Amino acid sequence: MLLDEDSQAKYLLNLLRTAGHDVITVNEAGLGSCPDSTVFNYARQQGLVVLTRNCDDFEQLHQAEPVHPGILAVYQNSDSSKNMSYQSIVAAISNLEAMSYVLKNQFVILNQWNY
Repeated sequence: MLLDEDSQAKYLLNLLRTAGHDVITVNEAGLGSCPDSTVFNYARQQGLVVLTRNCDDFEQLHQAEPVHPGILAVYQNSDSSKNMSYQSIVAAISNLEAMSYVLKNQFVILNQWNY
């Protein structure tokens, strides 16, 4: 999994790794400050699912190039109390895995898997 620049908080990274996920950040991949299209193409070439809060841009990239390992999108609310916590993000990914959800070629809104 590749954490986009907006989602690479150390605490989230540690939670994901503790949960057993193989995760790298865009900074670790040498992609800091690169355009979203570069991040997306890197993820496609490396076979990595992208986790991002930059939902609109990555949804456009998904529509333009629908063949990819998957995109996990976390939508932010103008009311920050309604935003997903890092623990909720990890739980939502676990819910996807428990359902054997196939991420390949999918743009998945993680907020919908937060239960």
